[in-house]
Amino acid sequence: MSMNISRRKLTMLTAAALLGVSSMAYAQNQQVLRVSAIPDEAPTELQRKFKPLGAYLEKKLGMKVEFTPVTDYAASVEGLINKKIDMVWFGGFTFVQAKVRSKDQVIPLVQREEDEKFKSVFVTTHKDINKLEDLKGKTFSFGSESSTSGHLMPRSFLLAAKINPDSDMKRIAFSGAHDATVAAVAGGKVDAGALNISVWEKLVAQNKVDTRQVRVFYTTPGYFDYNWTVRSDMPADLRKKITDAFLTLDASKPEDKEILELQRAARFIPTKAENYKAIEAAAHNAGLLK
Repeated sequence: MSMNISRRKLTMLTAAALLGVSSMAYAQNQQVLRVSAIPDEAPTELQRKFKPLGAYLEKKLGMKVEFTPVTDYAASVEGLINKKIDMVWFGGFTFVQAKVRSKDQVIPLVQREEDEKFKSVFVTTHKDINKLEDLKGKTFSFGSESSTSGHLMPRSFLLAAKINPDSDMKRIAFSGAHDATVAAVAGGKVDAGALNISVWEKLVAQNKVDTRQVRVFYTTPGYFDYNWTVRSDMPADLRKKITDAFLTLDASKPEDKEILELQRAARFIPTKAENYKAIEAAAHNAGLLK
């Protein structure tokens, strides 16, 4: 019996030692927090938006924070799952893809308050396009195929209006990013397009789109969208530090205000996987999630 107890103790001690080594290895690997974002805008714009946020997180977390750009939406999902990236700014659809691909091994931490009721806008230069039904027989551009606000939800609302983009439109294209969709519409490459309302409002505010030429003819109802997501193997204390850092951003402080404005956020709030069930259902219904 004493030998069995000794063996049990040895097994427990060995397991504890291995756990300790594992924790130390993780801590060593986490000297740098590798952060990325879906490439829904130009790479230079993503870098510009992240720079003050990265510096803020470094100060709050006490560790180096690096922004790692990715080539496309799929790369952001694979990068997180394959542990090349530690935290990603996902759209609702890319979060759902990561959730499904990882078998629920990802955790959304925070979202902007605006992401509780996010919207997409449909834009055109044509005077004869004033409602979704007017898009029949026209050319149209989505953003990226994996974009929530640039493809999945616009497609979902089109289908609800009895318009199948694949059969009812003359041609559909994928621009790859929201600002590229506006450029395609403004340049006459397509008759109309859909993009996220936040990028549209930013382009208008920066006078990067001529609203006398390009106009919004339909705005979708609200839906959950973007969030910051990490893997479930990230230590709970680091997850809490990251969450707290976002939640304590305060627009009344000048340095925080700059970060929030660049993120197009009034403030950040906690989020959870359950918030994205409607996005997952929409993806299944649209045949975009197997």
